[in-house]
Amino acid sequence: MTVATPPRAYFRQLLAGRDFARADRVAGQMVNFTYLIGDRESGECVVVDPAYAVDELVRLAAQDGLRITGALATHYHPDHVGGDLFGNDVQGIARLLELVSVPIHCQRAEAPWIMRMTGVGASELALHDSGDELVVGASRIRLIHTPGHTPGSQCFLVDDKLVAGDTLFLSGCGRTDLPGGDARELYLSLTQRLAAVPDTAVLFPGHLYDPLPSAPLGDVRRSNPMYRFRNLDEWLEQTGAAY
Repeated sequence: MTVATPPRAYFRQLLAGRDFARADRVAGQMVNFTYLIGDRESGECVVVDPAYAVDELVRLAAQDGLRITGALATHYHPDHVGGDLFGNDVQGIARLLELVSVPIHCQRAEAPWIMRMTGVGASELALHDSGDELVVGASRIRLIHTPGHTPGSQCFLVDDKLVAGDTLFLSGCGRTDLPGGDARELYLSLTQRLAAVPDTAVLFPGHLYDPLPSAPLGDVRRSNPMYRFRNLDEWLEQTGAAY
């Protein structure tokens, strides 16, 4: 979907299996979101989590009059950056680099995981720390390190939109029982590292796990059961084994 933005700003939410990669059975099952964020006047955009049918994503940007000048990786899992997914070879940043020579922006802690998953080299990654800003034309994207789902998971704040990957969903959060997961860190990410993001921001998750594709963050904080816990001990006692 395309959402309301300032006249110059460009923000597009794309659902794998519906808006692109329609013939890909795995994409239809995983219901990943990919995002295009940029500046209509400069003609630049970055792509967030380019997985499945990457050629189509490049064409979709071009049809909107934009060229992809970089990619942002929320985390290393293959349904977000490509690689082996339960025996299925998912296109991702490796294919993007075959089409356009652009930096792949990731959190420093996630770099070795992304390289192992995708086969891309260190020279193709642009490493970041929390709070760094990426400028795309007149658009500014703030990178927020939110470990827990993976060591280098990150969210992106652009204008009044929070692109959260698998850190936070409308009615849940990322699991922590996969390699690199850490339940304690995820609790701190949800309650402290994202605390400065205002309730008025709109949450855009990494998957369509809910009837709506996005929602105000304040609504999510009030309704999401992951925010019902009073402290870390309660969180770990009730969710540590599952998330």
